[in-house]
Order: sequence, then structure tokens, then C-alpha cells
Amino acid sequence: MSASLLRRGLELLEAPGQRKALPGLQRGQEGPRAAGAARRRKRAPEPGRNKATVKGRVVKSAIEEYHKKKAVNHLRTNLQYMLKGQFVADKGITEQVLAQNRGRKSKDQPPKKAAKKKPEGTVFTEEDFRKFEREYFGRP
Repeated sequence: MSASLLRRGLELLEAPGQRKALPGLQRGQEGPRAAGAARRRKRAPEPGRNKATVKGRVVKSAIEEYHKKKAVNHLRTNLQYMLKGQFVADKGITEQVLAQNRGRKSKDQPPKKAAKKKPEGTVFTEEDFRKFEREYFGRP
């Protein structure tokens, strides 16, 4: 039987008014584990440790976790950065970059733009039409 079990048993049997252990059962400072015990007593308790939690676990605030994981919208800062630049790339260069980043599949290709037909203008002016009308129909 160990000394600690014996001590606990004697504490249970002694009268409630007496709280002093027997002098023979008290261990002095010269014991082999005295240095370790003194170190444990001297060590300061950890500040703010919650004893109700699992060992090594820290209680986290749900609001702090939400703010930490909330997506941040960088649109405004990115727009300011893009708009303050003075250099504007050439349209041909931007088309080349977009073509390089585009996939080879047909679904990745942009729709073909139909070339706009210019309205065919006449070579003749209004004055030429009047002159022709006078010559052909004989009207003044």
C-alpha cells in the first residue's frame, strides 16, 4: 500500500475537528521528489486557463472566426489601382494576350464577329444627277 493511500485513509478516519496528519507520515523536504514538488509549487499558474475545456484547446469566439473567414471584396481597391495608371495597352496586344489565355475547345472560342458592311455610297453627287436629268429628259 502506498503512503498516499494510507494518508487518505487516515484522513477519513480521524475526527472532523482534527486536521493534522500523524508526524511519522509527514514527509520532509529531504525526500527524493522534493525538488520536483518544489518546482511544481513555485511554477506560476497559467493566466486565464479555462479548466472546463479539453487540454490544450482554446475557446474561440464565433464572431472573430466569422470575421476572419469572411470574404473580402477587393473590387474598389483594384479599380482604383487600375484607373490611376496612365499607360493603356494597345488593342492588338490585348487581343494577343486574350488569345493565349483562351482554350482550344470550341466552347472557349468567342463568337465570330460578322464584318459590318459599309453602306455603299454613290460616286455621283446630287449635282451630277441634275445635270444628267437635264440632258436626258430635256428639262431645264
